[in-house]
Amino acid sequence: MSSESREKLPKQPLHPSIIPKLDPEYIKFHNDVLQYITPPHTIPWDPSIRNAPAVPGSTEPLKVGKTKDFDLSFTDMRSFTPEGEAPSDGWPVFIFFHGGGWTLGSIASETTFATNMCVRAKCVVISVNYRLAPEHKYPIAVEDAVESLQWVLKNGKTELNIDTSRIAVGGSSSGGNLATILTLKVNEPTFTPPLSAPLVFQLLVVPVTDNTASDGPGGLWEENKHTPWLGPERMNWFKSFYLPNEEDWTKWDASPIFAPVELLAKAPNAWIGVGELDILRDDGVQYGEKLRKVGVKEVETVIYKGGPHPIMAMDGALAVKLGAQLITDAANALSKAFGTA
Repeated sequence: MSSESREKLPKQPLHPSIIPKLDPEYIKFHNDVLQYITPPHTIPWDPSIRNAPAVPGSTEPLKVGKTKDFDLSFTDMRSFTPEGEAPSDGWPVFIFFHGGGWTLGSIASETTFATNMCVRAKCVVISVNYRLAPEHKYPIAVEDAVESLQWVLKNGKTELNIDTSRIAVGGSSSGGNLATILTLKVNEPTFTPPLSAPLVFQLLVVPVTDNTASDGPGGLWEENKHTPWLGPERMNWFKSFYLPNEEDWTKWDASPIFAPVELLAKAPNAWIGVGELDILRDDGVQYGEKLRKVGVKEVETVIYKGGPHPIMAMDGALAVKLGAQLITDAANALSKAFGTA
């Protein structure tokens, strides 16, 4: 067999049972591009796996006024500032955590989403380069998430002209996990420095909220266990790196669905976007339901019909319109929360 033939062998073909349910544009992009990519969980671990794009198919980042990097104790963050004059009290700020199973991704991997939020919601976006597993296991990423907010509270006004009374947090997938946890951490009595005002919003895209989930009978993943890209095997591979100890799975700073009611009740309003055919769909749906149950005022959960896990990063013209719609919806929700619409 020639090398060209080998190159064209599907490495992650679509499961027949899922095809009738999938968005047609996603099917085309998967068959043309994604099925030929070697899934990282099927090869021996090497940090160089991180050099490949986490998910192909995104548009180019939008033009912003200024980009600048800042150091934290053990890692760094990247800020995106809009063009034009800041509001009189300073810019609202959106602290963002990328996806990648706590293992892949970086502050550069979801720049399209970050710049869209910056430009369309007229806010500073800070993307956090939290430390990754398996080199840095739970709860290291949580510690970096907490420090990123502490940095904004201490330095945001002087460094980036940030209005620290208008802070939102968010993230995708594992980054959504960190964002939800951060909204709860700030309400612990030990959190310092204290917020000058409560967080105004959380924006969660396909978040991980329950690390006890499985594809067994009755499990959260059972219905979508044959979904493309992020199946149970890949998700468990990520979890084995970040949360190798089963006793940690039910701790609320690993699985925020298990957080105490008194912390959940103080969480900010939320927008949660999930894919109908994502194994993480019910993580997001059930977390939204829990927030509503404990009295969080505004919680909007949007389910993108026919969408599997990676749609946010696939908004390009050759990919899926679902991704572009999700980004638009997220930007509109963030604009509304900040009052910048």
